[in-house]
Amino acid sequence: MTFRLRAVRAFALLVGFFLMGAVLLTAMAVLDWLVLTKLYSARAAWVEGGLLTVTFLLAVAILRGMFAFLRAGRLPQVTDAVAVTPEDQPELWEQIRAAAEATGQRPPDELYLVAEVNAGVAEQSRWLGLLPGRRRMFLGLPLLAGVTGAQLRAVLVHEFGHLSNLDTRLGAVTMRGRTALIHTVEAFRDGSTHFHYLVGVLYVGYARMFLRTTQSVARHQELAADRMAARHAGRDATAAALRALPVLMSAYAHYLETYASMGGSQEQEEEAGGAAGAGGAEAAEDALPPVGEVYGGFRRLLAARTEEGLTALAAGQRPPRPHPYDSHPPLAERIALIEELPADVELDPHSHTRHQPTPALALLRDTDHLFAALEARTLPPTVVQLPRKSWDELTMARAIADAEGWSRPLQVAVARTLRSTEQKAEQTTDGTATVRRDTTPSVPASPASPAGAVSTVNSSLPGLEEILDAFDRGLLWMEVADRMPKPYQAARLIGPSARNFIRPRIFDGLAGLIHLRLAESGQAQPDIAWSGRPGLVLPDAWEKGMDDALDAAVADTPDTAPLRALLATPHPLATAT
Repeated sequence: MTFRLRAVRAFALLVGFFLMGAVLLTAMAVLDWLVLTKLYSARAAWVEGGLLTVTFLLAVAILRGMFAFLRAGRLPQVTDAVAVTPEDQPELWEQIRAAAEATGQRPPDELYLVAEVNAGVAEQSRWLGLLPGRRRMFLGLPLLAGVTGAQLRAVLVHEFGHLSNLDTRLGAVTMRGRTALIHTVEAFRDGSTHFHYLVGVLYVGYARMFLRTTQSVARHQELAADRMAARHAGRDATAAALRALPVLMSAYAHYLETYASMGGSQEQEEEAGGAAGAGGAEAAEDALPPVGEVYGGFRRLLAARTEEGLTALAAGQRPPRPHPYDSHPPLAERIALIEELPADVELDPHSHTRHQPTPALALLRDTDHLFAALEARTLPPTVVQLPRKSWDELTMARAIADAEGWSRPLQVAVARTLRSTEQKAEQTTDGTATVRRDTTPSVPASPASPAGAVSTVNSSLPGLEEILDAFDRGLLWMEVADRMPKPYQAARLIGPSARNFIRPRIFDGLAGLIHLRLAESGQAQPDIAWSGRPGLVLPDAWEKGMDDALDAAVADTPDTAPLRALLATPHPLATAT
């Protein structure tokens, strides 16, 4: 079957979705007429009355569904984006109009900037997409920060290509119909009565058949939009844009989780499941980055990392499972088909644009204001009112909170061990068996501390020297290790096998105490590390010798001398040249 015939079939099925309600209503009306005029019997009046009641309720459900037909495809109110007019951003609108003109489409009526690595055009279609309506475009500021001007043009042409009659006039109708049909089915699924849901089962089944039948048409439309983007924006720019999108998505997710949410307390982030995006920022954070930097800081990460560094953020991540009715072919297939197209000979040979790529974000005016406005539109009011801190302050606070989290299990284990040892000593001296519960001092969880200050909430727990003294007394592997939280793999292990699982926890606990000590004495400074991972910059002596000293302290036969030697000598932080 040719593509045109498949498109005609899709159009017929779409019209059939309209007619289904009318046919059902007509059938029930005929049934009710027969019952009242031909089949009425006084003996079976209650049966006939029940049948009429059922058909009436079904008719109400169908009418509600048909009313949903009329509402399908309506554009909802936008509350989490920044509206941009042609007067606000004329250069960006010029690019959008050029892309629309290249595809033979009218430009959008509205443009919104969102906090996503995404772009799209939504249309208020009527009658399940048979008639077009008002258009609205969404562009992600993080997307603009990560693509070039040529790549943005490819993205824009592709999005308008979805709405174009590329290979047949029914192609765009099919794409609008698929979107509107999903809205209609959701209205049936959310039905308030059993009859509404019962009728919805029939419509959902029809919708699934339509989506399966039109999937080939939709994928053909996607590939045609890719070819159109390559024709008007360049083959290489289109392929580069497709490659860049998943990399930017991974980098943006990493930025939100690692940097934008840095001001939240560790316990709150764990409860929130490390959610990324604006939702991640909703997790009752204690502080926010500077104004405009919640999303705008993504520009700093992109500027600091090489292309290989950005790609590494996506390495090992499983791609999202495609929807069974997804209209997008596999990305690798799309890129391969684009690269089979002729080279970009149609570009002006005297133009050096492709050799000097311009960032798409350069099209915007006053980008700092836009990022700040996007924060105000997307973050909840309670979060927007939180105090703002510099990146260095946030980095120091996060490093201190992390260090306290690493060190606390070790401090608690040593405290319990020392208490148990004291009890045994008292029993031996007094000759009495005093029964005391081995409890731990109640210490509240420590919030992120301000820059330059170390929280003292763990002051009732043993300090670093006291812990090293316990190690020297041979208590590490005799008692302390048994009181450390064990991973599930080591729950039933004993001896050397168990030590291999517990040793990293003890190593981290000592490292956390060292970080706290160095930060308190001013020997450690925050490092936002846009090209790596935020943390503390330690003196050279600690950077070179700390790991070996910690390994010696947590060995099967602990040796704390190297670590004590480093602690005994102050090591000023080397000044940056």
